[in-house]
Amino acid sequence: MELEKIRSARVRGIMLLFICLLGIALIINISWGSIKIDVQEIIAVLKGQSENVVHNSVIWKIRLPRTLAALLGGAALAVAGLLLQVFFRNPIVEPFVLGISSGATLMVGLVILAGFSFGMESISPYLIIVSALAGAILVMCIVLLLSLKVRSIVTLLVIGLMVGYSCSAVTSILTALADRDRVHGFVIWSMGSFSNYTWDQVAIVAAVIIPFLAATFLICKPLNAFLMGEEYAKSMGVNIKLFRFVVVALASVLAAIVTAFTGPVSFIGMAIPHICRILFQAADNRILIPGTILGGAVITSLCDLAARMLISPIELPISAITSIFGAPIIVFMLLKRRTDMQ
Repeated sequence: MELEKIRSARVRGIMLLFICLLGIALIINISWGSIKIDVQEIIAVLKGQSENVVHNSVIWKIRLPRTLAALLGGAALAVAGLLLQVFFRNPIVEPFVLGISSGATLMVGLVILAGFSFGMESISPYLIIVSALAGAILVMCIVLLLSLKVRSIVTLLVIGLMVGYSCSAVTSILTALADRDRVHGFVIWSMGSFSNYTWDQVAIVAAVIIPFLAATFLICKPLNAFLMGEEYAKSMGVNIKLFRFVVVALASVLAAIVTAFTGPVSFIGMAIPHICRILFQAADNRILIPGTILGGAVITSLCDLAARMLISPIELPISAITSIFGAPIIVFMLLKRRTDMQ
């Protein structure tokens, strides 16, 4: 009983810490940049009481939509990673292991590298977004159909990997055949970035991500049962076929919408669930899901800040920052936990 109280206090403490860090990340992402804006001025701008035209424009048109996009995107990728890690019972699985990112990249490659404008006179940013989303959804549909027919989870994982490799192979061929200017534009997109988000795009992302994040709370019990194995989940009344479909659909849509608007963002989906398991010392998804939402939002927003601040005015790829800063943290925490257990 005493141990349970200690665990509950630990969970509440870490959740509170994440919420505080979320507030701090929101403030510093809006405040820091080529133009530094103090907190009082931020509050005045948000209340509509500031007469500084530059500060109003920077906050409302650039920093606030970008920050909200990073928070939502990080939360979505982290939860997608958690769902797939539970589903495949594999700690190194991430949202793009099923080929979702590769499908999006292939469709964008067809638009930028091969010049497929699909009837449009020029390649607009929205065409790139739509094509990335279409590619991700196409791969997602293929995997969903296979999830209803394939019994083995390992087989489904391998199929997802093969689909991803096939898409990557075609993309590589397109890259080799395209001219230099087109390759440059494609490489810029493939680096991933939360820059250039508009309020309309943030609204679309939020309209998809928030309901799907809420839906993950409804499958906490089946997820916990699935941790004990497929047979145990069946004995608890879980419809395995439906469960597979729902988990893959939730994870795929969350990853697809972020990839479509941001480009590929690595590490977050694989690492954040690890960090939360170690911090909370729990496998209960009723704890891990809200934990990964908060953790993913905080870490992604801070990585986005680092991407635009480290060697300003040059902006670094977000995936480079998430990997450089995140991988050593994971290794350290895993080694520390192993040392503590000995």
